[in-house]
Amino acid sequence: MAVWALGLNHTTAPLDLRGRFAFALDQLPHSLQGLRTQLSRGARQAPEAAILSTCNRTEIYCAADASALPDTLDWLAYTGGVPSNELRSHTYTLENDQAARHAFRVASGLDSMVLGEAQILGQLKDAVRTAEQAGALGSTLNQLFQRSFAVAKDVRTSTEIGAHSISMAAASVRLASQLFEDLSQIKVLFVGAGEMIELVSTHFAARKPLSMAIANRSMERGEKLASRYGAQVMRLADLPDRLHEFDAVISCTASTLPLIGLGAVERALKKRKHRPMFMVDLAVPRDIEPEVRSLEDVYLYTVDDLAAVVQTGQAHRQAAVAEAEVIIDAGVQSFMHWMVQRNSVPLIQELQAQAENWRETELVRARKMLAKGENPEQVLEALSRGLTQKMLHGAMAELNAATPDRAEQTIQAVQRLFLRKER
Repeated sequence: MAVWALGLNHTTAPLDLRGRFAFALDQLPHSLQGLRTQLSRGARQAPEAAILSTCNRTEIYCAADASALPDTLDWLAYTGGVPSNELRSHTYTLENDQAARHAFRVASGLDSMVLGEAQILGQLKDAVRTAEQAGALGSTLNQLFQRSFAVAKDVRTSTEIGAHSISMAAASVRLASQLFEDLSQIKVLFVGAGEMIELVSTHFAARKPLSMAIANRSMERGEKLASRYGAQVMRLADLPDRLHEFDAVISCTASTLPLIGLGAVERALKKRKHRPMFMVDLAVPRDIEPEVRSLEDVYLYTVDDLAAVVQTGQAHRQAAVAEAEVIIDAGVQSFMHWMVQRNSVPLIQELQAQAENWRETELVRARKMLAKGENPEQVLEALSRGLTQKMLHGAMAELNAATPDRAEQTIQAVQRLFLRKER
């Protein structure tokens, strides 16, 4: 059984390219079906598969009898409408123990833009749950991910990897405070009502802004989030007409196209008499057209722009990283040991079946001898001799047939198998 991973993240691919390979959770079942169909051509059965897609990464994990990394890359390239050769230079490929190590590091927050952040673990669990519900998860990937969750928990509880961490949400507030002298005097608009917006709104609410508003496609979900902080709720359709009311706009939706265009922001600035606007686009693909950045009175930040801010305090966590890597190393060794044991199960079953066949054959012969009235001592002697000969026949044949260049290797193998001393 082979395990492999293919991915691109904030360190290997620019934001706009990552946006082409972003999968919403409700898209994953269909995408997993397409991937498994592609990879099962010429194979005995469809491989196991799971897709992790966040604002900072898209990763595919697979398990099958044999690795199919080139086909996995071709499928992903086709899905994003990018030539395979172009995508290859922005991806990383990992197999077996390296794939396991990567999964454990991702779950533990060691591979995140925000070192030690905990949100990725929940996103990974969502991806695994979706793959399981889609029937794409088998025993190998299930074992890999369950172990990754256990390793992540151990890292979180045994080290200080999460200490001194500045999240994307906290970084957004920090940047806003650099532009506005007093955050309690600004009006904030959140576009979307997902997990990231929940985190950001919590951080902004702690600074008690003048007002907060939630714009979301689903009014019900928007109202639920708004009720926590006494915020207003508005429809996405009203966004262009009301954009000028807000000093800070933070957006993170699953839209495949920008929701806030250059023209809308230009009109908002005109109505604001060019008072500055702070904008953060945490979505991948983008929610805010990149051209907005060129406007003089707009301060637009993307997830990649926040990288320098969230790295603050990273030096304090290097000792914790070393401790975490030790835990991960142990997890990888344990998983690979399980893989080896699992791969040997068919052979063990075959050996047991062969031994049982020998046993039954000799028992039948012994019973016939007893039925003929032969001496029981002679019957037992024949039974034991027959079993011994059958067990040693293969080893003796290999020793006699071994070529000079393989003789020593064969001798050592037979010694290990048949001359092991009892401890």
